[in-house]
Amino acid sequence: MSALAPDSQYIHTDKIEGVPYQLLADKVPTPFYAYSATQIKTDFAELKRILPQGIDYFYSLKANPNKTLVALLHQAGTGCEVCSLVELEIALRQGVAPGDIIFVGPGKHINELTQCCLAGIKAVVVESIEEMHLLNDIAAGLGVVQNIALRINPDFTGEKAKLVMSGKPRQFGIDEQLLPQAFAVLGKLVQLRLAGIHIYLGTRILDWQALANNTQNILALAATLQQDYGIDLDFVDVGGGFGVRYFDKEKALDLAALGEALLPVVNNYRQRFPRCKIVIELGRFLIARAGIFVTRVNYLKPSRDEWFAVCDGGANCHGSAAGINSLIRRNFPMARLGPPRRNNDQHRYQVTGPLCTPTDLLGENVLLAELRSGDLIGIGHSGAYGASASPVSFLSFGHPAEVLVENDQAFLIRAADSVDTLLAPQVYQCLSLAHG
Repeated sequence: MSALAPDSQYIHTDKIEGVPYQLLADKVPTPFYAYSATQIKTDFAELKRILPQGIDYFYSLKANPNKTLVALLHQAGTGCEVCSLVELEIALRQGVAPGDIIFVGPGKHINELTQCCLAGIKAVVVESIEEMHLLNDIAAGLGVVQNIALRINPDFTGEKAKLVMSGKPRQFGIDEQLLPQAFAVLGKLVQLRLAGIHIYLGTRILDWQALANNTQNILALAATLQQDYGIDLDFVDVGGGFGVRYFDKEKALDLAALGEALLPVVNNYRQRFPRCKIVIELGRFLIARAGIFVTRVNYLKPSRDEWFAVCDGGANCHGSAAGINSLIRRNFPMARLGPPRRNNDQHRYQVTGPLCTPTDLLGENVLLAELRSGDLIGIGHSGAYGASASPVSFLSFGHPAEVLVENDQAFLIRAADSVDTLLAPQVYQCLSLAHG
């Protein structure tokens, strides 16, 4: 039994795999995140089975950088897409070969680019002509030739994306109309080797036809560039953006239809460019369904004909569920956890956290089995962009614990912050301001 019933939004309310939630809450302080190892493995295996053969998958650590989860996915067959020095170190320390790592991001630091060159990663995804010059200088100083991929901001836009990443003015990538200049510059930078191109059109796409169309457009542009500039690419990163159904009235991505639509697109491209690999980078789609956020009801209180369930974890731990950065606030799948009671009555609640702000709202008018103080509430589809994308330091609550469950075993994979861990970085240290 995983965190969620297969192909549904409904949370298994008693157990995650073989472990009761209440038993976890007895061992780990709430709030915490729990992940189903079986769900992670099953979702990735299903993806590989249904989509065309010959695709390389890279896990986007930004979705959830926990090193145990990174290792689990890498053992299942993913490479890693990283965006910071710490993410690079996580991948390397978990045994990911440098040749299975790409580094992306529009504002890379000198020390990040230096470590990429020292490690000899698969590719630094360069996002501006200025970055190409900087990376070339760093590689020259180290006496190495560094593989790069050009991130392109194409003239076309992604279809059905919740957040559009290209096709308009963006900090991401080199505009398509600037590619002649970029290729001219690249020809003079002898410490850089063009290994691939990278195009990421948008996120949370649930329409299989849109994903197929996006992939076809990206591969068509890649083919044109290879012909026009006489280049032989190692890979084309077509991004990802596969969506996960979070809310009522959303329809889950039809993987079978996507696989069928991608088959001729991928095969036609591979026939023309048999040496070139196709890369899909995924974060949310690989990890979201496997995670559940568990918080405890501290108080129940009425206020002007509404009932509030005030919990020990809120927007500080799960900003996505609270609608941070969302134009429209909608409820994630949510349920009271634990064995059912004789009284199966349901009531509507405003589910809030402990923060001193009215925006700390995890569930609005959400229908739940009748709650009592001390009950556990679970928020499903929480494996991606949970605590890592939340203001965990607000009011100094700190990062919650994280647990990995497989069968009937549970493993603490991140300890909750404590007073000591939160205060340790705060120092009072005199800085030497004398000039050399």
